[in-house]
Amino acid sequence: MVSNAYAMPSFQEIKDSYKKSDAVLLDRHGKAIHELRVDPNGRRLDWISVKDISPSLVNAVIQSEDQSFHEHQGVDWKAIGSASVKNLFTKTPRGASTITMQLVSIPDKKLKPKATRRTLGQKWDQMQAAKDLEKKWTKDEILEAYLSLVSFRGELQGISAASRGLFGKEPSGLNEAESLVLASLIRSPNARAADVAKRACLLKELMKTRTACEDITQLTQKALSGTYFVKQTVSLAPHLAHSLLKDGKLSVASTLDSDLQRIASEILKYQLMAVKSQNVNDGAVLVVENKTGEVLAYVASSGEGSIARNVDGIKAKRQAGSTLKPFLYALTFEKKMLSPASILKDSPLDISTATGIYKPENYENDFKGMISARTALASSLNIPAVRALLLIGVETFVHKLSQLGFDQLESGGYYGPSLALGSADVSLLELVNAYRTLANNGIWSELRLTFDKGKQHTRRVYSEKAVFLVSDILSDREARSSTFNLENPLSTRFWSAVKTGTSKDMRDNWCIGYSEKYTVGVWVGNFRGEPMWNVSGVTGAAPVWLEVMNYLNKNESGSRPKIPEEIIAQRIQFENRIEPERTEWFIKGTEPEFAEIKENNTANESKIAYPVQGMIIAIDPDIPEDQQLVFFDTHSGSNSYVWMLNNRPLGKSSESISWRPKAGDYTVSLVGLDSRVVDSVDFTVRGN
Repeated sequence: MVSNAYAMPSFQEIKDSYKKSDAVLLDRHGKAIHELRVDPNGRRLDWISVKDISPSLVNAVIQSEDQSFHEHQGVDWKAIGSASVKNLFTKTPRGASTITMQLVSIPDKKLKPKATRRTLGQKWDQMQAAKDLEKKWTKDEILEAYLSLVSFRGELQGISAASRGLFGKEPSGLNEAESLVLASLIRSPNARAADVAKRACLLKELMKTRTACEDITQLTQKALSGTYFVKQTVSLAPHLAHSLLKDGKLSVASTLDSDLQRIASEILKYQLMAVKSQNVNDGAVLVVENKTGEVLAYVASSGEGSIARNVDGIKAKRQAGSTLKPFLYALTFEKKMLSPASILKDSPLDISTATGIYKPENYENDFKGMISARTALASSLNIPAVRALLLIGVETFVHKLSQLGFDQLESGGYYGPSLALGSADVSLLELVNAYRTLANNGIWSELRLTFDKGKQHTRRVYSEKAVFLVSDILSDREARSSTFNLENPLSTRFWSAVKTGTSKDMRDNWCIGYSEKYTVGVWVGNFRGEPMWNVSGVTGAAPVWLEVMNYLNKNESGSRPKIPEEIIAQRIQFENRIEPERTEWFIKGTEPEFAEIKENNTANESKIAYPVQGMIIAIDPDIPEDQQLVFFDTHSGSNSYVWMLNNRPLGKSSESISWRPKAGDYTVSLVGLDSRVVDSVDFTVRGN
């Protein structure tokens, strides 16, 4: 009867079945970008070819474990005979297992020693298996497999883990003293450092090497007395690695570019050092390709310099600040409520809300007076944005933001008019993909972190016309100059559209923008939520954005977006020269009848008299339902408007319109005959 011990797999089968304790995240070119330990039970690193192992280590192992390795056929009968004689006169018997015999015992549990020693039957099977293996494998294959599978110290299995864990180097770089120590560990991996040093010194004498025993002892104490540490060979994307390397996956190909990942990380660290004295400790950078949605760089923290390095700054929710303004203005353009030439009032504004009076202020605590929507958006003025939100309705804006991929948003009533200034909590991931939607002419799709072949979901969120106007404004260097000056980190030598944002109390600092091919988002701040000291979007996040954008577009000029159909150019001038004469873009049907834009034709003049913005109407259970009515009223002298309630027509403004209230959130609008929304108000009904 043939023992199962003889049925050894082939060398290739053993090598293929070898599993590392560390998984690896690959970049888009197949290059390792991050190593992550996934097996807590042992440390096994790369399978190493015998040609890539230091000759001094190979010689030391053979001298220590199997001096006749290259002569015998699996069993060293001479050594067995010698050991048998010595065992008659000693209380600590010693075996004579060859390297081949030791190797066959590693994968075969039946050949493992029972208690402290193998039985005679096990020993016989071990010898027969070794002889059989020598017939099928070469000596180099046996040695290679042995050094990759044998345990050296504690959880360190294989020469790669032992070499990197104890000496911080690859097996190819082991010197003579290090090789003697490692070879001496095989026989008793967990022996005391002093005993290992003694054994290594004896091996040194046997091999007649020049290394001094004092040096070996000192090296052994240093390597074995403390806690060993396996330093990662590459650690560029820890947060993404933890996200993707799970469910037993040992290797995942990501969409990242390792060179870009490294450069973006270094740029971020450099900028954080420059503003560290202003209490800025953390940051994140996300780079995506517009066309495919593939993520090219995912720098979720500043690494060792971070106060909370395990926090994923790309997925963490933070106040959006002014970064939501482009989506607000795009909505007003799409609904033809505003055009880039529409005049908005930048003047003090008091708004009654359920919690009191809301009084928005500009970042610089001043007022510009009458300005165009182009200037208001490009220069990121707060009060005009709030007026634009009052036109469109908070609930309508919340719905649009949800379509852009911002999840976990509250109702419009929760935010009120402050939503125009970014009171919602959003992530850098959401913001970057929303701006990528602008770069893709209003079409939203999911971001990709891997090259899975699943169908990418897409939806149109904005018209191409509305997006064109917003992109043109965000790329207008002159229009943003009233706040940012002409020379600033938002100006590039190639076409780009960009927006900054700073949240309340300077806790978050954003810069998001896109070129023809790429969208880049940057956040800086503190993971613990402390405010920064006098740091704006231009001084905090924008320098990182500019450097990353310059690297991405170093060989690109970047084309401007194509002009969509129904976008027309018209020369305009403003009454009282509130802004210089210019050629402006308009969605067809919104262009002014006359070349001069009048100040009294401001887009934010109130037209709805009742209900008022943010009003809460309560249903009284003691009054019959048919007697509880809401009457809509307007200040407008024109009768050419239609009332719309949650986008459903109620009747003409010339008629007396009453409505029986039902619990819920509502937006009532006045719409002109040209389908332009003149005014909108959000209100809430509470009750049964």
